Amino acid sequence: MNIILIGPPGAGKGTQAKRLVTQRGMVQLSTGDMLRDAKTSGTEMGNLVADVMARGELVTDEIVIGLIAEKLDSLDGAGAIFDGFPRTLAQADALEALMASKGSAIAHVIEMRVDDDALVARITGRFTCANCGEVYHDTTRQPNVAGVCDICGRTEFTRRSDDTEDALRTRLMAYYKQTSPLLGYYHAKGRLKTVDGMGEMDAVSRQISDILE
Repeated sequence: MNIILIGPPGAGKGTQAKRLVTQRGMVQLSTGDMLRDAKTSGTEMGNLVADVMARGELVTDEIVIGLIAEKLDSLDGAGAIFDGFPRTLAQADALEALMASKGSAIAHVIEMRVDDDALVARITGRFTCANCGEVYHDTTRQPNVAGVCDICGRTEFTRRSDDTEDALRTRLMAYYKQTSPLLGYYHAKGRLKTVDGMGEMDAVSRQISDILE
C-alpha cells in the first residue's frame, strides 16, 4: 500500500512516517533525502543530479520522478510513504503515471490538518538537546531536571532559527497556497482522508491506522 502524507511544517509528518516504517515495514520516500543520496551514489541518475546541483540549478520534475522510479524498483513489495512530494499538480500527474506504469497506485492521501495558532505555539516553544537531538517544549515537555537532557544528560540546548512566529506564518501561507490544489485533486479522485494533526502522537497514529486498515 502506497500513501502520501500532506501537512504543514510541524504537523508531525516525519514522526508518523517513522512510526509506519517501524510498525508496518513501509519505506519513507523523502525527495530531499533521495536527492542527497543520489549525489554520492555514482549512478547515472546520481551523476545527473550532482551535475545539476553543482551548477546551482533546480532539479527538474523529470529527474525527481526518475529517482522515485529507481527507489520504487528497490522496495521489494514494501509500501511507500511519500513525504514532500508531490507539491504541484504537474508532479501529482507525473506520479500517477509512474505508479500506473508499475501496476501500482496511491491508495490514500492523508492530510494532517492543524489549527494554525496552536501549531505556532507548538513550534515556537520547542527546543532540542544539542547532543542527542531529543525534543522538548517550553510548556508541554520540559526535561525532568531543569536544564539537563533526560536522554544523554547534557546541558546544551538549541532552537531552530526559523522557529519564530513570523517565519512560521509565512511558511504556513506558502503551504496552503501550494497544497490547496493538491487537496482538491485527490479529493476528486476519492483518495483524500483527513486526520487531526493536533492530537497526541498515539492518537494521530491510531487515526492513520484506521484509514489504512
